[in-house]
Amino acid sequence: MVLFQGDSITDAGRRRDREQPNDPWAFGVGYANHIGSWLLEEMPAKDLSLYNRGVGGNKVYQLAERWEKDCLDLKPDILSILIGVNDYWHFRNGKYEGTPEIYENDFRQLLTRTREALPGVKLVICQPFILTGTSAVDESWVEPFSAYPAIAKKIANEFGAIWVPFQEAFDRAVELADPTYWAADGVHPTMAGAQLMANTWLEALA
Repeated sequence: MVLFQGDSITDAGRRRDREQPNDPWAFGVGYANHIGSWLLEEMPAKDLSLYNRGVGGNKVYQLAERWEKDCLDLKPDILSILIGVNDYWHFRNGKYEGTPEIYENDFRQLLTRTREALPGVKLVICQPFILTGTSAVDESWVEPFSAYPAIAKKIANEFGAIWVPFQEAFDRAVELADPTYWAADGVHPTMAGAQLMANTWLEALA
C-alpha cells in the first residue's frame, strides 16, 4: 500500500469524502494522481492500494494532529511525504509563528512516531520547492526558505528515506519554459509541473 501525505500540493483538490483506495476523485489533479495512475497501469498484477491524504494548508504539526487516522491506521508499506512550504509561507504572511527549528523538531518527532508504529515502512521524503518570478514567490524567499529543503534532506538521511529532488527538477525545467509554466504562483504546480513531479518521484524510486 502506498500513501501520499502533505499539504495542498499533494491534496490537489481531492474529494475528502471519498476515502477508498485507487479512486481518482480521492486523488485530486496533482502529482499523486499522475504517480498513482502510472503505478496502477504498470503493475496490475500487484493489486496495489493507493491513498492520498494531503490536506491543503498543512504544516508538519498539522500532519501530526491527524496522523493516527490518516497514516498509522492505514499501515502503508510506502509513505511519501511532501511538507514544508507552508511552514515558511505561513510564517512569512504572519499566520504562523514557526521557525526552521520547529519544522525540524516536528518532522523528526513525526517520523520517529511513524517508525515506532510501522517499523517496516519505506519512507519517501520529497524536497520542498519554490519557483521565483511567479505571482506569489520572489527572490526574497530564496535565502530564508532554503533552510527547509536542507532540513528535509537532513531528516531523510537520518531515517534512511528515499529522497525526491523536486527543487532540482524545477530548477532544470525553468531553463526550458517560464517558471509560471510549471507553477503559476511558484508553489502549486500546473499540469506540466505535476507531471514533472510525478516523473521525478518515479525516477527516485526506480
